[in-house]
Amino acid sequence: MMSSELFQPFRMRGLELANRVVIAPMCQYSATDGIVGDWHLMHVGQFSVGGHGLFIAEATSVEPRGRISLSCPGIWTDEQMAAWKRVVDFTKTWGNTPIAIQLAHAGRKGSSRKPWQGGAQAPEDEGGWQTVAPSAVAFDAERPAPHALTVAEIDQIKQDFAAAARRADQAGFDAVEIHAAHGYLLHQFLSPLSNRRDDAYGGSLENRMRLALEIFDVVREAFPNDKPVGLRISATDWVEGGWDLADSIALAQALEDRSCDFIHVSSGGLSPEQEIPLGPGYQVDMCAAITEATEIATIAVGMINDALQAETIVRSGQADMIALARGMLDDPHWTWRAAKALNAEAAYPRQYERALPHFQTMAAPKDPPPK
Repeated sequence: MMSSELFQPFRMRGLELANRVVIAPMCQYSATDGIVGDWHLMHVGQFSVGGHGLFIAEATSVEPRGRISLSCPGIWTDEQMAAWKRVVDFTKTWGNTPIAIQLAHAGRKGSSRKPWQGGAQAPEDEGGWQTVAPSAVAFDAERPAPHALTVAEIDQIKQDFAAAARRADQAGFDAVEIHAAHGYLLHQFLSPLSNRRDDAYGGSLENRMRLALEIFDVVREAFPNDKPVGLRISATDWVEGGWDLADSIALAQALEDRSCDFIHVSSGGLSPEQEIPLGPGYQVDMCAAITEATEIATIAVGMINDALQAETIVRSGQADMIALARGMLDDPHWTWRAAKALNAEAAYPRQYERALPHFQTMAAPKDPPPK
């Protein structure tokens, strides 16, 4: 029987992944003033012992206005960094899965209430703030127009990303993923639907890509050279006239020139007019196109819930890694189950090893108990 490709190791710079299973970032809306707490210790902790290739922590803002919600984490202060370090230290002591952080800025989609509170933009008297964006174009009719960033303010956000990358290293994270997807700030600069600027950051594709590339450069410079840095992108807006796959390939090629380590290929999130053809692996073809066009490691994501499906994606060369988010929330032990289905192995913590079949066999009595 052929060995599983999904459970082969993968290396990015100095980081060795035991397999190709990635846990994609999942917002928890459970921080206080940007500070993670016991919920995150439990949430991240349970995944850190699950034998996965990589866990990517949720979107973590580089400045106060960059949070998606009032309850999203940040890393713009040393106190926030120390809180993340507590979580990361736990994963290093007890876990078997390396941990990355997703550095983010929500832009015009920030200042939101929690999803279970409706998700609408919170006003300032509820702790909300004036959102920012490349242009004063609202996300939808329910949200006020954001403030259009000046060049000086853009420069400050670049500095915020660099400072966040340095704090991420201090906290002990093994890698950084820069969030340029799902309609958040960097995606807003990339898409002509949200970027109406007429300066060096707007207009042509080259200009619209400028901020994402500049932020990659400053993060790469600020983060240790032996630790990977990659981007999560939306490969298409799913709206005619918006950001599309050809644009994403151009961005990937520009990132390849900068020695980007991985691209995490998602889609959508920029416009309420999007029409997404949801179905198993619905984004994999776009990931495969980027894999074909570049040498950058790629992560496919989006309704990949079956072990054989994941194995096929990696074995066929459509992606180097696969990622799950909601599927992992539904089944935090997905990687263990996939390994069994594919006759492979994934790491267990010593405390759980007696659940493995060969340990159960060893523990079984060889002779029947006396009567």
